[in-house]
Amino acid sequence: KVEAASSKSNDAVKSIGGLEAQIRVLESKMKEFIEDRERILARLSDVEKQTRDITELNKEILAKVSIIEEKTQKVPILNELGIETAIPIKREKALAKLTETELAVLEMLAAEGPKTAPEIKERIRLSREHTARLMKKLYEEGYLERDSSKIPFKYSVKKEMERLLRKSEPETA
Repeated sequence: KVEAASSKSNDAVKSIGGLEAQIRVLESKMKEFIEDRERILARLSDVEKQTRDITELNKEILAKVSIIEEKTQKVPILNELGIETAIPIKREKALAKLTETELAVLEMLAAEGPKTAPEIKERIRLSREHTARLMKKLYEEGYLERDSSKIPFKYSVKKEMERLLRKSEPETA
């Protein structure tokens, strides 16, 4: 009986040893599982924060796009037709720094309407290059509008410049 009990006791000890080994393996796997879970939760938290940040940036971008769309809707339709306007004219300084030729071109355009550089060249009797430079200068300084929808460009006097020329005519006449 003692031998049987001793044998059963040895079997139980071996069985307990095997169970302890299995428990250690399970504890190790459980520890890895918990660590993985912690990493996944931390990563999920990061993803949620990034999603919130992206959502905020998206709202800001949409607001800016909305503002830009409003501004582009307010842009005059003239640009769609290919007519460009340069810089607004300052009244006092407008006529003071013009040469006689520049003034003559402005007065001609005000009186006769839009003309191309070659048409203007015939009237003022300057070279093609000189006329082109003159027209570009007057345009860039804001005296003229330029219809760039076809070549050669057509130049016309800006409305406010036309008013200034009319005001100065009685003084010069």
